[in-house]
Amino acid sequence: MKIDFSRFSSINMGRFVEVRVIDEDNFNGEFIIGRATNTLVVRGDNLGILDKRYNFIEVKKGYLRVGAKTQNRRLYNFCKRNNIRGFEFLAKLPGSIGGSVRMNAGVKSEEIGKRVVAIKTLSGWREDVEFGYRYSNINEPVFEVLFELESGFDYELDLYLKNLRSNQPSEPSLGSVFKNPKGDFAARLIEAVGMKGVRKGGVEVSKKHANFFVNVGGGKCEEMLFLINEAKRRVFNEFGIELKEEIIIV
Repeated sequence: MKIDFSRFSSINMGRFVEVRVIDEDNFNGEFIIGRATNTLVVRGDNLGILDKRYNFIEVKKGYLRVGAKTQNRRLYNFCKRNNIRGFEFLAKLPGSIGGSVRMNAGVKSEEIGKRVVAIKTLSGWREDVEFGYRYSNINEPVFEVLFELESGFDYELDLYLKNLRSNQPSEPSLGSVFKNPKGDFAARLIEAVGMKGVRKGGVEVSKKHANFFVNVGGGKCEEMLFLINEAKRRVFNEFGIELKEEIIIV
């Protein structure tokens, strides 16, 4: 199937690319794009998207079983309706469950890896998954995830986490561009080197949050890459810190 990434990607940037629909029987090394909420598609070589059969949520044998294609927001809504705790941070976290588990997505101390019991991959179900800050040791497609099931949706935490994200820009973006260096914040470093509000064509380093690069109209991948490389260059020259991308570039 062909996907227009200028419409499909959360940053509304890219071109028409041929993408294979993937299941457990036909995977052949493709990069799984999910919802392209943290992926900048520049070349778009050898991409895959999960089959719609992996879009489901069910409670089974005391666990929460979720298809990797399921959107984060859908799981959040399900948990809120069914009084399930531990997924409050997904309210404003874009993307799908498979990608979120692979990168251990989260907000502050809340990370999705804390709730993972097992994942279903090409090699079957496995429990030996290691998680760290925006990291997991998963190196193959995720098709399903088994989560801990705990009752008691936390409305106070839900409100707190939503307020935390109120400083994020409303324009199309890929979320945080860079991981926070140990003991510091990427946004602070980018602002300190004078890049907050800097614009290249249709892409701008957000005036609201400097670790968000936003599409202000007609932005191109080349402009996004220019600002990424410029931020890395300036921060390294000024502070000796090497910023590392949180987004994925393919």
